[in-house]
Amino acid sequence: MSRYTKTDEILSHCMKISLNLRKMRTCLDGMLATYILPITDVLEITGQVALNPLIGEKIIISFENEIHCVAPGKKIKKTFGEGFSYEAWLTSPMACPSIVNPELSRIHEGIALRDREWEEQHHNQPHYVYLSRTGDVKVGVTRTTNVPMRWIDQGAVEAIVVAETPYRQLAGLIEVALKNDFPDKTNWQNMLKNIFTNASPLIVMKDKALSLLAADYGDFFLDDDTVTKIEYPVIAYPEKVKSVKLDTCPVIKGKLSGIKGQYLLFEDGRVFNVRSHSGYRVSIEA
Repeated sequence: MSRYTKTDEILSHCMKISLNLRKMRTCLDGMLATYILPITDVLEITGQVALNPLIGEKIIISFENEIHCVAPGKKIKKTFGEGFSYEAWLTSPMACPSIVNPELSRIHEGIALRDREWEEQHHNQPHYVYLSRTGDVKVGVTRTTNVPMRWIDQGAVEAIVVAETPYRQLAGLIEVALKNDFPDKTNWQNMLKNIFTNASPLIVMKDKALSLLAADYGDFFLDDDTVTKIEYPVIAYPEKVKSVKLDTCPVIKGKLSGIKGQYLLFEDGRVFNVRSHSGYRVSIEA
């Protein structure tokens, strides 16, 4: 949260703000995930709103019929990826193919897929390969500086690191080597319902992963068996979930029953993915 200079604001009763949505910022307070929504005017961050205090309150999210691309900020009619215009999705380093598929990165060889400076800063850096419990136990890759935020974004209730590599592509190769035995995608519905299909302790799953990797990647194993546990500000988890989108439901209102991953949970089972609506101009009222 150090990138922000203003004191956190709390959206109080009868207060209304207008902003372009961005992914919620997260951190851990003990084991509790805390959420902050940046107040963004097109591309400029002007403040932030603490969201945990809104749990249990009625809120209204209203689409203002404008979307601004998260890269150049221009108005667009629809988004590609997470808030990009089609052109930016094809050209921006923030939508680089090696974000979704880390094994494609080649910046450690001096070869940039899109932007050398950006990829040096983000991909030619130490990375973790980790296991996290979301719905199942999944494998993932992230920069070492992105934990535990990456795990919170996924809605993981616990996570453990498996290996550390000097650059992204190598972490991606390890992830690929584990994909036959561990999923690499989150079952978002089970995650939001707090349902877990694999009860095995993470340390046991880590041992399994290490046994599969030993021949090729043993030099990058980590002895640290710390399991990071994460709790979420949720009053009650839904039995069924229904995803709502601003394109088809321009006004979303109801009592906020919790926040998990990048989702706002409403008491009637509706869920709203904040991150997937990046760039949407909305008003939020509590």
